[in-house]
Amino acid sequence: MRSQDYGKTGRPEIAFPSDDTTQVIAMSVDSGLQKYIREIRKAPMLDPGEEHQLARRCRDDGDDEAAGRLIASHMRLVVKMAMQYRRYSVPVEDLISEGTMGLMKAVERFDPDRGFRLSTYALWWIRAAMTDFVIRSWSLVRMGQTTEQRKLFFNLRKMKSKLRAYEDGDLRDSHVRQIVTELNVSEKDVVAMNRRLAGQDASLNVPAGDMGDGDWQDWIRDDKETHDENFASREEYAYRLKMLREVMQGLKDREREIIIERHLVETPQTLEALSRRHHISRERVRQIEHEAVGKIKRWMAEGNPAVGH
Repeated sequence: MRSQDYGKTGRPEIAFPSDDTTQVIAMSVDSGLQKYIREIRKAPMLDPGEEHQLARRCRDDGDDEAAGRLIASHMRLVVKMAMQYRRYSVPVEDLISEGTMGLMKAVERFDPDRGFRLSTYALWWIRAAMTDFVIRSWSLVRMGQTTEQRKLFFNLRKMKSKLRAYEDGDLRDSHVRQIVTELNVSEKDVVAMNRRLAGQDASLNVPAGDMGDGDWQDWIRDDKETHDENFASREEYAYRLKMLREVMQGLKDREREIIIERHLVETPQTLEALSRRHHISRERVRQIEHEAVGKIKRWMAEGNPAVGH
């Protein structure tokens, strides 16, 4: 695990919001959230021994009261992480909610006997929950599925600022190559992510013109069949399939076999192969096929079951 702050023990240490930080938070959120943050700060911090005892009760006995105390004492960490993700234009309240879910999972899976503090372990669960929420909230189109794409989502703007790549269009080839090298991602992913971050979701219910002649969705054309057309097509297909089965039963055995081998298998047989199988000439096979096809067409057109005539 990595962390920016290391204490004397050599392990990552978490800096919880100070009073000054709380004042900064209060300036950027509404009064309801301010009150919630003040309530969070009332929960006592836990010393290592108390935290270890509560974590063992939670793990071994499923003690909900112990789990609740662990969660309450680490909600400061959730708020701290939420404030770091504000630059993605996501409501702080939602970030805290998602981070709390991550913290609850961390408490549920935490093993106190491994020798590190819950805050170190919970940090990654909280960050993962908030990261996933930011990506899901950014666009209706899913922004990143792989680890590389997620990393690119959170680092591309920082890399563009570093390269002074402020243009609105596609990145220069030199910039793309440098981003690929530093982030170890593909050129295709860099170009695609840059375009998706530059675009904005737009509602299809927005008026298409100044005169209010309709919404953008009215101009979208769907070339697929309607439900009625699809139902009619399936009904017609089933009817024709039934007719074909009936007419095939009315053919002579050799006619039926030749039609199947020539038209109803994935790899049709040649006239030569069928002539050897039936011990007749290729021309005779062609004549039988032609006559059988004629019978099928007449029956399909007229609905006459007397195909053998």
